[in-house]
Amino acid sequence: MTIPIVTTKLYMPPPRLKTVTRHRLIEQLNEGLKRKLTVISAPAGSGKTTLVSEWLASGDRPFAWISIDEGDNDPARFFTYLFTALQNIGPNIGSGIYPLFHSPQPIPNELIISTLFHEIIAIPNPFVLVFDDYHVLKTGPLDDAISFLLERMPPQMHLVIVTREEPRLPLARLRVRNQLNEVRASDLRFTYSEAAEFLEKVMGLELLPENIALLEARTEGWIAGLQLAALSMKEQIDVEAFLPSFSGSHPFILDYLVEEVLTQQSASTQAFLLHTSILDRLSGPLCDAVFSQSDMCLGSGQETLEFLERANLFIVPLDSERRWYRYHHLFADLLRQRLRQRVSSITGEGERILAELHTRASIWYEDNGFEMEAFHHAVAANDLSRAARLVEGERMPLLFRGGVVPVLNWLESLPPDELDVRPALWVMYASALLMTGQITGVEPKLLAAEKAMQGMGQDAGARDTLGHIAAIRATLAVSMHQAEEIMAEAKRALAYLHPDNLPVRTATTWSLGYAYHLQGNRTAATKAYQEALSISKKIGHVVITMMATLGLAKLQEADNQLHMAAETYQHVQKLAGSPPLPAACEAHLGLARIFYEWNDLHTAELHGQQSIQLASQLEQTDRVVAAQVFLARLKLAQGDVSGAATMLANAEYVARKQGFVMQMPPIAEVQVLILLQQDNLTAAARLAQKHDLPILQARVFLAQGDTSAALAVLEPLLVQAEAKQIEDERLKIMLLLAVVQHAHGDQAKAAQIMKDVLVIAEPGGFIRTFVDEGSPMKRILRDSTVHGMLPRYIEKLLAEFKPHHADSLIEPLSERELEILQLIEKGLSNRDIAQQLFLALSTVKGHNRNIFDKLQVQRRTEAVARARQLGLL
Repeated sequence: MTIPIVTTKLYMPPPRLKTVTRHRLIEQLNEGLKRKLTVISAPAGSGKTTLVSEWLASGDRPFAWISIDEGDNDPARFFTYLFTALQNIGPNIGSGIYPLFHSPQPIPNELIISTLFHEIIAIPNPFVLVFDDYHVLKTGPLDDAISFLLERMPPQMHLVIVTREEPRLPLARLRVRNQLNEVRASDLRFTYSEAAEFLEKVMGLELLPENIALLEARTEGWIAGLQLAALSMKEQIDVEAFLPSFSGSHPFILDYLVEEVLTQQSASTQAFLLHTSILDRLSGPLCDAVFSQSDMCLGSGQETLEFLERANLFIVPLDSERRWYRYHHLFADLLRQRLRQRVSSITGEGERILAELHTRASIWYEDNGFEMEAFHHAVAANDLSRAARLVEGERMPLLFRGGVVPVLNWLESLPPDELDVRPALWVMYASALLMTGQITGVEPKLLAAEKAMQGMGQDAGARDTLGHIAAIRATLAVSMHQAEEIMAEAKRALAYLHPDNLPVRTATTWSLGYAYHLQGNRTAATKAYQEALSISKKIGHVVITMMATLGLAKLQEADNQLHMAAETYQHVQKLAGSPPLPAACEAHLGLARIFYEWNDLHTAELHGQQSIQLASQLEQTDRVVAAQVFLARLKLAQGDVSGAATMLANAEYVARKQGFVMQMPPIAEVQVLILLQQDNLTAAARLAQKHDLPILQARVFLAQGDTSAALAVLEPLLVQAEAKQIEDERLKIMLLLAVVQHAHGDQAKAAQIMKDVLVIAEPGGFIRTFVDEGSPMKRILRDSTVHGMLPRYIEKLLAEFKPHHADSLIEPLSERELEILQLIEKGLSNRDIAQQLFLALSTVKGHNRNIFDKLQVQRRTEAVARARQLGLL
């Protein structure tokens, strides 16, 4: 849970003045709505927030307001608040993105802003988004994200940035384009008459004109300075004596006046202000927990907060119900400074007192379900045990609930000897690194944990830690597709992990399923995935829910259940959210394969490209290479042989450089297909044999005309696939076997095999598997003995051959040209062709020129490859 910090009506004590300056500024803000951005930049206490609050209250545009604090430098937290605020404008904005902020993988800011952009477009009416205290953001990527939003912002949205410092945004470019409205410190200054009206009507002071002039000159029209001076003067008996001491620049004035204001409050109020200054946000019950009211004449925390608001003591409500507040940032800084000064004067007690305050806050936050805030205060209290316990969580570690960055930052700040005392923290450290993609740092942390545990004994906690170590190593092995290593570590993890450690046990069960999947044990893989899916849903482990669902989708695809697999992949996309988690790359790749099989090459290409885009966000993964291999095959199907070869060469370079050995056989498969298209049978045979690709070896034998050798390879393969129930491989082998039998002269056997193939393929809607076989498959499907089987399906398949048929030629080949082309395919020279057809050599050469022109090629090998692609051979 997160403390609410957004509201559509942020309240600040307004000047309640209808001044000329105020009227002018509000008119300027109204005029600025025609532009993209309004920047209000001025020092603390200049009335920036009050001005914007008054302006919005006087207008009719809906608005969302975010008050930024230090914690919002965490992108996940910042964007969570942003989408929450915008739900005041559009109730469904960000509804699909919240689960992603609990993801172990960071979400790219550009994707988040893209999602925001698309959802804002749907909002029909103009609105305003306000970022208050923007200067608190120190994170460059967030500046980049806001710049990205400004570039693409739809016209119905206007952005207002309230800041003490010049924002790190492309303001110069916006100025040139007349897209920037600016309000500076000089614009906000009170004139003498406005200062006089404020001091008299708002602060209730009756001052001589010369005293007002002195205050106005000394404060330079700075509203906070005037307000603080007025608060101080209310308690002064001799105002005339006080005024000469009021001098200096803003920081000194503010420091001096806050001291004056504090000392004039009751002891109880001072104590309340100082003790609660450790809190970023205030609520009545929280203040009651932190501030001990013994011997203090104060009401409840809520009553005190309301009193402070009425007294204009620099407290800002954060919601319309007045449940949550914060102190003015500069006021809070000074209160904390004063608190440190006071406790440091108590010999040997200062650190203990501060720690106790933070511990009280941590306890309250934990009791009320704010685990992240509880962790932050435990860290501030230097309470390692409490912080460690909060990180581990009762049911779900903080790491799995969007707390990766703060937890990792804390762990990095601890000295090694502190981690050695608690080896489980070393393991958390490794887990955080793994989640953030810092793979190389994981194993050293695990080794440090094991070293620290030597000699500690093996109670239940120690065994659970050892199990967690093994679980992390199993996940590392998953990224490298090392089945045996996954299996060994996963089984060790499950043997050691505590039965109640469901998050880690569930992740381990999924890893085990992945190992079974790699080994081809689809039954065991299905069981493991289903178990991981069931438990992850119950405990809310979104990432494992997605990964287990993805595993089941791949098994469905392997079982030729393409429609079911497509639905499951699409469900994974929903689980991945918008913008999607990078792990969703595998779902897009699965959909790419399925749409390719359904001969929707355009959609297949879109999913392939999306897979690459998402996979590029992951470190140490071969998924980009896998997607490139698929796209290379797709290009080959589209007739772009050179494009396929180029893409495949790039994939091979990356695979070799990164050591992605699992991708070498798929790369070699497409390389063999390209070589076959180019009629380079020798190189194709060598490559198929080198990588032990029996189906491709059979294709080479078929291309060489050695159908007996092709049958000798395929028939044993089919027996093995049937015995192991590998349905997708079985279908591929049977289909190629039918083509080989037909070429071997056994049309009856080819027809019988084809009947079985059609029965298997029709429920899944297979198309491309047939079309890729070219004209031999077309002839088999047209065979009368086959055509009686599933006539509608066969009719559909035959229709799909049309886009790739010779009809696409500008001018068709003549019968003589086709005859010569067939002899060229067999390797006959021009002289041999002339002798066989009883033609003059010059006539054959003339036919060759016509063939090359019609096929738009330059050489004999290219002509053969092009003819095969068009189904002419």
